[in-house]
Amino acid sequence: MLKVTGVHMPLDAESACRGGAAITAGPLLDAVAEVLGIASSKIASVQVLRRSVDARRKSKLHFVVSAAVELVQEEREAELAGRGVASYKPYEPLDIPAAPSVLQDSTPDSIPAKSLQAAQTATRPVVVGTGPAGLFAALFLARAGMCPLVLERGGSVDQRAADVARFNEAGQLNTSSNIQFGEGGAGTFSDGKLTTNTNNQYTNHVLHWFAEAGAPPEILWDAQPHIGSDKLPAVVVAMREEIIERGGTVLFNTQLTDLRFEGGKLHEIELSTRDAAGSSVSTSWVSCTQLVLACGHSARDTFELLQQRGLHLEQKPFSVGLRIEHPQALINQAQWGSAAHHPSLGAASYKLAVHGCAGRSVYTFCMCPGGEVVCAASEEGGITTNGMSPFARDGQFANAAVLVGVGPSDFGGSAWEQADPLAGVRFQRKIEQRAFQASLEAGGLAYQVPAQSLGSFLGDGSLPPPSSCARGIVPCNLRDILPEFVCASIAEALPLFDRKLAGFASREALLLGPETRSSSPVRIARNDAHQAWLEESTREEGCGIYPAGEGAGYAGGIMSAACDGLRVAVALASQSF
Repeated sequence: MLKVTGVHMPLDAESACRGGAAITAGPLLDAVAEVLGIASSKIASVQVLRRSVDARRKSKLHFVVSAAVELVQEEREAELAGRGVASYKPYEPLDIPAAPSVLQDSTPDSIPAKSLQAAQTATRPVVVGTGPAGLFAALFLARAGMCPLVLERGGSVDQRAADVARFNEAGQLNTSSNIQFGEGGAGTFSDGKLTTNTNNQYTNHVLHWFAEAGAPPEILWDAQPHIGSDKLPAVVVAMREEIIERGGTVLFNTQLTDLRFEGGKLHEIELSTRDAAGSSVSTSWVSCTQLVLACGHSARDTFELLQQRGLHLEQKPFSVGLRIEHPQALINQAQWGSAAHHPSLGAASYKLAVHGCAGRSVYTFCMCPGGEVVCAASEEGGITTNGMSPFARDGQFANAAVLVGVGPSDFGGSAWEQADPLAGVRFQRKIEQRAFQASLEAGGLAYQVPAQSLGSFLGDGSLPPPSSCARGIVPCNLRDILPEFVCASIAEALPLFDRKLAGFASREALLLGPETRSSSPVRIARNDAHQAWLEESTREEGCGIYPAGEGAGYAGGIMSAACDGLRVAVALASQSF
């Protein structure tokens, strides 16, 4: 087969440019034939591999398609190799080794009946966290026959949805089950974007595994794939059910709370299990020599535990800033021009960056078309924000983070405090606590989000426009919440963004904040075997803990986290048999 790239198709031909089954006739096949310089009759079939929108000329928007092409005469394919044409190899599933023997006594029903004793098998790996890294690591290990024990401090999707609804309506925060913690991780309450800037060998496998679990088939060919906050929960549940069907165990409301080592190697872990209301806690020690630690970037108590138990942690640069919200119609007009209402396009997105603002780089992140801003608090007395949107992206607002990079020199305190691996956590927490207090002092209710019109932030005193935030907003001066250098950088960047995207700095824009959890402020160092080590040991002496994903400092989004989960699981399995 051949792979043909750069095939231009009109917006009106949207239905002919969709992936899925191969087609044997139609406008796309004719367009591919024109690119190849052959008659359409010489092509047996065409299948869309990737489709994007070229909006560089607003007067002539069109689709750009890459396609797999099968010729009637296969032997002619070599003659056509050249510019825009290459050989194509269809997707092949990930090769997963089989464990030497299937672990016994691993059914989920045995856990409540026999407490956690049924799970105590030294060769059984434990996975902490059910975000993308943890889920994909656990699913790989389950498919390899290793019957992982999976721990999630938060609730299942259903319990978690109820906890988030209660928080939005009444401000009752469950610190273990919320927008940050629970089945699926922080990504469950997000846009479900599956884009990544990294070229990773596991990317295609992640997309196919998501699709197998029920994600929209568009993710396999859309240039900007996303699952959506309305569809992602069912996908996560399907993955959990497969893990259980293959002999794994998934425990909700169960948190890793301690570690024991012998001779520099992990020996046991302590689990604390809560009831759904969080009012009753029981603890158990479980034998464990292999632990995939995919705890997420908000698991600050876990970072503290690792530091106390002597693991090598490092500071990691991260970003803080604000969330910006616009009418989606404004973004559509800016990106699509006269085609803004074309039914083939849907909601437009953007990605912006400028450099040198107050000596910093400022960029947009986690853009959610047709979505809403959420209060994503996970600690009492602190506020942080995030964005989410459904698969259809049909809401009236668009939002994105506007972020400024920070590092150890920004954290303040003594030289010792600045050198502390957890200094970034304290930096985040101070901002979040200032936001909580500012909201209350301005007359808001607990966890209502501080907000300010873009004009007011820049000095014109205008009132905040309406917002999508379910918890509600409170007019505040955001410059009282964020460090001065962050505000100065954003203020300088906003007009520059407006030059790139007309209307970005308009009076219709609303700023909400703060945004502090874009990535982890900590890296759990790991060696070439993907294992962490104790400070008293050398780098080469892995301790049996495999850090993975965003929280460990090795990813920055659903795709990169899922890929890292697979990478770590492959390493663990290869060292096990």
